[in-house]
Amino acid sequence: MPFPAFFRFFSDDLAIDLGTANTLVFSRNGGIVVREPSVVVINKLTNKIEAVGNEAKEMLGRTPGNIEPVRPMKDGVIADFEITEKMLNHFIKKAHGGKRWVRPRIVIGVPSQITPVEKRAVRDSAEQAGASEVYLVEQAMMAAIGAGLPITEPSGNMIVDIGGGTTDVAVISLAGAVFSRSLKIAGNELDEAIITFLKKEHNLLIGERTAEQVKVEVGSADKLDEELTLEIKGRDLIKGVPRTLTVTDAEVREALAGPIRAIIDVIRQALERTPPELSADIMDKGIVLTGGGALIRNLDKRLRDETGLPVIRADDPLSTVVLGTGQLLQDMDFLRKVSLH
Repeated sequence: MPFPAFFRFFSDDLAIDLGTANTLVFSRNGGIVVREPSVVVINKLTNKIEAVGNEAKEMLGRTPGNIEPVRPMKDGVIADFEITEKMLNHFIKKAHGGKRWVRPRIVIGVPSQITPVEKRAVRDSAEQAGASEVYLVEQAMMAAIGAGLPITEPSGNMIVDIGGGTTDVAVISLAGAVFSRSLKIAGNELDEAIITFLKKEHNLLIGERTAEQVKVEVGSADKLDEELTLEIKGRDLIKGVPRTLTVTDAEVREALAGPIRAIIDVIRQALERTPPELSADIMDKGIVLTGGGALIRNLDKRLRDETGLPVIRADDPLSTVVLGTGQLLQDMDFLRKVSLH
C-alpha cells in the first residue's frame, strides 16, 4: 500500500542501477550517493562477507584460497540471490548513512528482456534488503529519461545503453518501447575478448582488472588519429613466469572487433524494424549512446559511418540510467505507468 503523502515528503526513496559491473544508488534527497563495483568478497570458511564494492574490487585476483571474490550479477540479472541481497543491503545502508530503520521505496533498472523468474529474483532481493515497495523499470527507458530525451512525445527516440553485462537497444515513443532488445554482449564481454586475444596472440595471461585497464586506456572501435600503447604485466603461459608486454590500440581494436560488430548488428536490426515515421525522427535526432561502453573511443564515429545517422554520446554515460531512474522518484504516477508488472 502506498505511503501517505506526509511520509512521502520525508521518505528516503532510492533509485538503483543494479549493474553487472557497477551498482549506482540515487537518493531522492542527495543525488548519486553510491557508485561502486558489483563485487562481494566472501570468506568460504566462515561464509561471512569480508568486503563489498570498491574494497572488494581491490582484492580481485589477489585473494588466498579461502577468500573468494564473487560477482553476484551476470548478464544484467541476478546469478546469486543470497549475495545480491547482502550487497544491496550494504549499499542501501550506505546510502542512508548506516541507518537501519529506514524502509525506502526502491526503483531498479533491469534489462528489457528480463524473464518473470529474473524479475521475481530482483524484487525479492530488494525486499529482503529492506525495501518497502519495489518498482522495476527497463534500463533503456531510464537511460532515455536520464539523457533528457522527450520520451512522452509521439516521436521516435533511439537509445543504446552499453553496460557491463548487457547492451540494451530501444526505440521509444509515447513513453513506450516500440522496439527493445537486450544483448548479453557488453563491457564484460569486451574484457574477456582482450584476455582471450592476449592468450592466443602473445601467450600472456592477464586478470580481469588488467583487461579492463587495457579497454579503458587503449580500446577503440575505429582507427585513431594517434597510436596508443600501454605496458601491461601478466604471466607467460609457456615459461610460467611474470612478463611485461606493450600492447597497441590496433591490437586491442582487433580483439574487440567481434563483440563490437555484434552490438552494431543489433542497432542495425532495431533500425530495420522501426516504423518509417519514427525512423524519420531518429534521422533528425540521431542515436543516443549511454553506459560505460559509450566511452569506447570512436564508437560514435564507427556507428555514424555504419548507419549514416547522427550519434550522440550522453553527457554522463555512466550515470544516465540511475539519473533517469532517480527522476521517476519525483513522479509516482509516471513511475507506475512505465514500471514492469
